[in-house]
Amino acid sequence: MRHRSISHLLLPACLVAAVAILGWWVGRDQSNPTAFATPAPEPLSAATSREEPTPPPPATTSHSRGYLVAEKLLARLRTALAEEKVRPNEAVLTFKDADAYRRFLARAAAAGLKVLGRHDGLRAVRVGFDSLDALAADLAAHSEDYGDVDANYSVFPPDVPETDPRFAGKFVAIGNGLLEFLGVTGDTSKWGSGVTIALLDSGVVADPTFGTGRLRYLDVGLGIAPTPDNGHGTAVASLAGGMAPDAVGIAQSATLLSIRVTGEDGLSDSFTLAQAMMAAVDAGAQIVNVSMGSYAASNVMTSAIDYATARGVMIVASAGNDQAAELTWPAADPRVISVGAVDAAEQQVFFSNAGEQLKISAPGFGLQSAWVNGQRVSIDGTSASAPVVAGGIAAMMSQNPGLSAAQAWSLLQQYASDGGPVGPDPDFGAGILNLGWVMNRNDFSRIDTAVSSQFFDPTTFEMQLIVQNRSARGVGGLTLDVNVGPGSYNYSVPWLGPGGTYAVRVPVDYFALKNYGRIDYRTSLVNPPGIIDVIPSNNVRSNIISVTQPQ
Repeated sequence: MRHRSISHLLLPACLVAAVAILGWWVGRDQSNPTAFATPAPEPLSAATSREEPTPPPPATTSHSRGYLVAEKLLARLRTALAEEKVRPNEAVLTFKDADAYRRFLARAAAAGLKVLGRHDGLRAVRVGFDSLDALAADLAAHSEDYGDVDANYSVFPPDVPETDPRFAGKFVAIGNGLLEFLGVTGDTSKWGSGVTIALLDSGVVADPTFGTGRLRYLDVGLGIAPTPDNGHGTAVASLAGGMAPDAVGIAQSATLLSIRVTGEDGLSDSFTLAQAMMAAVDAGAQIVNVSMGSYAASNVMTSAIDYATARGVMIVASAGNDQAAELTWPAADPRVISVGAVDAAEQQVFFSNAGEQLKISAPGFGLQSAWVNGQRVSIDGTSASAPVVAGGIAAMMSQNPGLSAAQAWSLLQQYASDGGPVGPDPDFGAGILNLGWVMNRNDFSRIDTAVSSQFFDPTTFEMQLIVQNRSARGVGGLTLDVNVGPGSYNYSVPWLGPGGTYAVRVPVDYFALKNYGRIDYRTSLVNPPGIIDVIPSNNVRSNIISVTQPQ
């Protein structure tokens, strides 16, 4: 970059400055040091000009500062209220301290603001108004009291979009095989004992799968019973901790705390969700499941997550079902365990949101679960995946006395089945929940090797075949047999330590793919003689690469 010399500008600049100063001094009104007059200038002596102090700049009054703060907060609120998924004519207000909070509550009605909900711990109020002018007036008059002003964002259970015809028949339902998919064997009846899972949802109805005395309720102002046809909360609860064979869940002895957060329209909002989170923590829940979300971050929800995190409570939330490259809130908060969905073939389901913030994946396609009126239904979505992980954390805590919720979650991450490429990725997070592996992580007699994933890498035009050792000890002498169309290939897999992975890369024949429209891959992992694999079914995997032919 070229720099201009400024030496030749110095003298003219000084002359201009001197003229400007003299003009100001001459026009000064002697009766008002901060005002300027227009009469003809009077001569001033050098002594007088030196003795007169330079007048200060106009002061900014507390009133003008308050006006600027109020305008800034109000502008943010107007922008938020213009969004589609917010509660109309509502705002969430937070205050700087307890005194400011009390002052607002005392004047709210007279100011034309209706208090719809309050949370003293957060110094937060949910208000309704007929006109935004009422709130604007209070903001302008009492800006020093306010901490923040925000919209009350709608929070909704994630809908499952209609299946894209391209995916018809591609995904495999879990059915009533949840525990089998997770590698669980043996007696699980005590899993979750002594642990409380809070379910922030549409409410849970009594059902035989919850047994006796395990289901509790907490009312945050919306009642406890769901609307007659809304079984979402009941399904979520059954996956977290159902014990009946036809609606089985994970933590079958956990206490299930149902907190209804949805209205008659089936929707919730950021204020209610934050209120319920804090209520769950105060009621002793170690795990909070949120199978719903919003695409807007909320300050009050962030404060509730702060509250839970500081007390060691883990929040588990669904990633969303919009085929989006971002997660819904609260799942998008880095402190929350965000969960994506896979099917029985360990494929990421087409609707599952993805992103760098995704923590883990779990079954979320065609799961049999409880519903209202004793029904059993099949549900899809990350709404189903989240409670499976919540139940898994509770199970780990009960089976390992003294383990905190955070420590239990760390183990679930560490012992997840690798999905996609080696290591964490935006589609699967740390991998796919594998309770059989983590529960038997110290059993040195148990051998489980697997073809963990098999996928096409378009950047290198190769198939990646990922082998994983899910045993407590190292395994060597593995062979990977790969059938590609009519051809067959064998690959030696090097020694894999506990949890180790290895990627075999197989080039894709571009001309064969172009000419035939598809290539079939059938992969089989062969253990050396004398090694007995406890789950031989995961040693075989099939995939098809296909192209859309021009019409």
